[in-house]
Amino acid sequence: MNAEIRPDLGLAVLCVAMAVAAAVVYRVAVLGSPFVAPRAAVRGALQLAAVALVLAAALARLWSAILVLAVMFVAAVVTSARRSGAVKSAPWLALALGAGVGAVLPPMLLSGVVPMAGVALVPVGGIVLGGAMTATSLAARRALDAVEQRWGEVEAALSLGFTERDARLEVIHPTATDALLPGVDQTRTVGLVTLPGTFVGVLIASGSAIQAGAVQILVLSGLLLAQSCAVAVTIELVARRRVTRRRAGDRGDASASKPPGFS
Repeated sequence: MNAEIRPDLGLAVLCVAMAVAAAVVYRVAVLGSPFVAPRAAVRGALQLAAVALVLAAALARLWSAILVLAVMFVAAVVTSARRSGAVKSAPWLALALGAGVGAVLPPMLLSGVVPMAGVALVPVGGIVLGGAMTATSLAARRALDAVEQRWGEVEAALSLGFTERDARLEVIHPTATDALLPGVDQTRTVGLVTLPGTFVGVLIASGSAIQAGAVQILVLSGLLLAQSCAVAVTIELVARRRVTRRRAGDRGDASASKPPGFS
């Protein structure tokens, strides 16, 4: 039995049928415009086709694969900055993302576990980068929200002699756990609740469940380290007011409301 999924006419017909079925459900259940699902499917197919063409050329050489990964990194930084509402702090968030990816990819490559080749570097690097991006976005957004919403507690700590960094960390630290929770839960429940995409992809490509499991645990372990490092750096940057929201009336920027005599 051939376990390979081929991009042939049968796959195209099935995808079109599922998109049309989704449109029917939208219409019958009054979920919105029935064209939402088909449009999303068409857009996704076109984007994936473009990405596939680029990657087919890029993965053939190591330098071009590194270039692709660099572009993905920039996109991840911009996404994290927008999601957290700290657009002007994008360079500092790049530092957090770099800490996460930098703690994982070099050991993987230097150990020889991940081959120094584009076909391995881009997929593994992309997964690690994506996980670090999600954790950074959550950590920055939750930390900035906490400082803004619990500013009275920060001021109270300042009045007791805390440094500004330590006062902000008092309300920021509890949010770090929330940012790390999705990655931890994914690792705890792998194989019991879900079969992640890496496992499924390797299983289909190789037919070996053992190889698929080995690759998946490598990726999950890397994600735990990358996300931990990214979140640790992010909350430190928020505590030091390197990552801020620059808008009128934002109480997350302590410079507007420091206690008398504090500098």
